[in-house]
Amino acid sequence: QLQASGGGLVQAGGSLRLSCAASKIIVSANAVGWYRQAPGKQRELVAAMISGDRTNYADSVKGRFTISRDSAKNTVYLQMDNLKPEDTAVYYCAVGGSILASRPYSWGQGTQVTVSS
Repeated sequence: QLQASGGGLVQAGGSLRLSCAASKIIVSANAVGWYRQAPGKQRELVAAMISGDRTNYADSVKGRFTISRDSAKNTVYLQMDNLKPEDTAVYYCAVGGSILASRPYSWGQGTQVTVSS
């Protein structure tokens, strides 16, 4: 199971850190990712760690978002800086399976991020 938290309302230019605490699955032994879905749009992958510490980012968030994981806490994070109104969406964490194909073993419940202009 994955428990996501950290969403909220922030002004443009601000920062948020999302957390995804895992149980029954080891984040350090699996690919991990963060997706988002804005109203009326398809879910998109914004950040992933597929193997080791190699990271992948959507072009729209490169240089602003950072994905990381803490083995001791079995938690995945998404640090989001310089947020823009277009980052407004529900954010989902995912662990294991095929992250790049949007077929993970497990999905988090989603956390709302709203960026005001």
